[in-house]
Amino acid sequence: MSDVAAQPTHPFRVANFRAYWFSRLTMTLGQYAMMLVIGWQTYDLARTGGMSVQGASGQLALIGLLQFVPLFVLTPFSGLAADRFDRRKLAQATIVLQLACAAVLGLLTWLGDISIPWLFAIAVVLGIVRAFNGPALSALSPNLVPKPILPTAIALSSISWQVGMIVGPAIGGYTHAIAPALPYAVASGLFVLAIAALGTIGKVPQPDIRGAAKPIRQVIDGLRYVQRNKMVLGSITLDLFAVFLAGATALFPVYARDILQVGEEGLAQLAMAPAIGATLTGLFFSFRPLAKNVGPAMLIAVAVFGVATIVFGVSTWMPLSLAALFVVGAADMFSVYIRQSLVQLHTPDDKRGRVSSVSHLTISASNEFGDFFSGTLAWLIGPVAAVVAGGAGAIVTVALWSRLFPVLRTTRTFDPPEGLDEETPEQNLQEQLP
Repeated sequence: MSDVAAQPTHPFRVANFRAYWFSRLTMTLGQYAMMLVIGWQTYDLARTGGMSVQGASGQLALIGLLQFVPLFVLTPFSGLAADRFDRRKLAQATIVLQLACAAVLGLLTWLGDISIPWLFAIAVVLGIVRAFNGPALSALSPNLVPKPILPTAIALSSISWQVGMIVGPAIGGYTHAIAPALPYAVASGLFVLAIAALGTIGKVPQPDIRGAAKPIRQVIDGLRYVQRNKMVLGSITLDLFAVFLAGATALFPVYARDILQVGEEGLAQLAMAPAIGATLTGLFFSFRPLAKNVGPAMLIAVAVFGVATIVFGVSTWMPLSLAALFVVGAADMFSVYIRQSLVQLHTPDDKRGRVSSVSHLTISASNEFGDFFSGTLAWLIGPVAAVVAGGAGAIVTVALWSRLFPVLRTTRTFDPPEGLDEETPEQNLQEQLP
């Protein structure tokens, strides 16, 4: 009875989790502040050099592609690394490399020597780094708190990432309006804070899978677990296709400079609008966690995301554009909160790194490769048509996925099936291999 009473009732009562949450938030803020400015500088340099709007949009497409390719190649192995090695140290190493990227870009911008080839090269490095960073951090959070409060911890972890992903670009836009090199300096400071916070986390439990099977079979084990678990597969791929099609973030520089004509400060406001929507939604769920009808709610949220994207695409009035992006951010946070909770809770601990790597691969496919898709589509048919078509595609995806994965329509709670944690890697592998 005394042991139960001694258990913390909220993740923020656990010092290790507080440090983790702060580290993930500050790292993501720095990461996405840097990425927005990379996109703005690439587009601005291309337009200043004489490229058309559609031609410069193609340069944004290349930025997305250069980040996605290393992520796609390395993600299965980065997930295995998160399951085999100390997740804290692996995450720290990736943040150190991001700090180095921010320092290089900041120095080049300050000296006036920034160029598109430099921006492309850093994009490749960031793609490599993020392939290892995401799985390590996602798999770490469930090891930091007692099981009864794990759903809340997963939700808070998702919130830190999602808020950082959307607030970060706003930081980048506003600081760039003050001084071109300032966003990189701010990002560097945020990365230092993230590294220091991770360093305060003590040793945490981690499953030992080193002797379970050969590494390549362990990679296959994780991939086939995703394929076999329809809840995990449906949740991950829903996000993949919806955001891949409807991601308008890559085209913010186009809208700010040439459609809405609001400049750098307007770019920051465009980035801030979804940030506010996501933040308010995240705060709501931190106090009132969702408990019922989680599957249908996720489908509805993604459909709303698509509708709001269409409204943003056709708008030429800044207040309407900001309102639409507010809804985009709120709906995205709603769906991510549910998806991340379902994926983590429906995955055994010995596979969380590998399954998280697949989840992060789909996020990267929907974001970075989605940027490539959006930029290419804008190059072919124009930015407005590209955004509208993407929003419509997200709505169609919801309709298809509700039929292809009925479990998404019927899932009422986050509760995982009984006996999930007791399944061993060897048993899973034997069940899944033909």
